[in-house]
Amino acid sequence: MSSGSPTSSESRQRLREALIEPAHAATLSAHGTTRAAVLVPLLDLGGRVHVVLTRRRSDMRRHAGEISFPGGRCDPEDPTPTATALREAHEEVGLPAASVEVLGALPPTGTIVTGYVVYPIVGWIERPAAWVPSPREVDAVLELDLGALLAGYERRRLIRRGIPFQTDAYVVDEHLVWGATARMLGDLFERMPPEMLTPP
Repeated sequence: MSSGSPTSSESRQRLREALIEPAHAATLSAHGTTRAAVLVPLLDLGGRVHVVLTRRRSDMRRHAGEISFPGGRCDPEDPTPTATALREAHEEVGLPAASVEVLGALPPTGTIVTGYVVYPIVGWIERPAAWVPSPREVDAVLELDLGALLAGYERRRLIRRGIPFQTDAYVVDEHLVWGATARMLGDLFERMPPEMLTPP
C-alpha cells in the first residue's frame, strides 16, 4: 500500500508516535479506585481502519447491553495494564496476544458510576479466523469503521437509573457508543492521522 493509505505501516507509525508509551501511561491516574484495562483493537477491513468492540449481554449486573472495548479489572497476576488488556481480549473475544501489535496507550479514563480507572491500550491486530465471544459476558463482537464512528458523533441525552444526563456519543447504524468508551474514542480520534479517519 502507498504511504498515504489509511492502513499503511507509515500511517500506523504516525499513530504510534502520537500515543503514550504504555509504561508511562500506567503511572498516570484518573478518577477511580479500581484499576482496569481495555484493548482498543484496530484492523484493516477493505483498506479502511475499523475498531473492534463488544456488546455486553443484556443480563449483566453492570453495563448490561452497553458497547465497550474488550477488557476488565486488573488481576494481581497481571504485571501491567497491557498484560490485563491482552488477557481480557483473549478471554472475551478469543483474540490471541500474539496477533496484537501494541502501538501505545491513551490516557486513563475514570468511570463515574462504577469507580474504575481504565487504561486503554491501542493495538493493531490480525483478524482471527473467527471471533470467539465469551458466553458469560459478550452478546456480540462488532467491527465498526472508525471514519463512520467519527461522522456519527453527537451529544445525546440519556437516562440511566432514572437520572437524565448529556453525554458524548457515536452512532453507527443501530450501535450507540457512549460513556467512558466514547471518551476513549474521542482521545483516539484526536491522535489519529487524518487519513485513518476518512468519512465512509
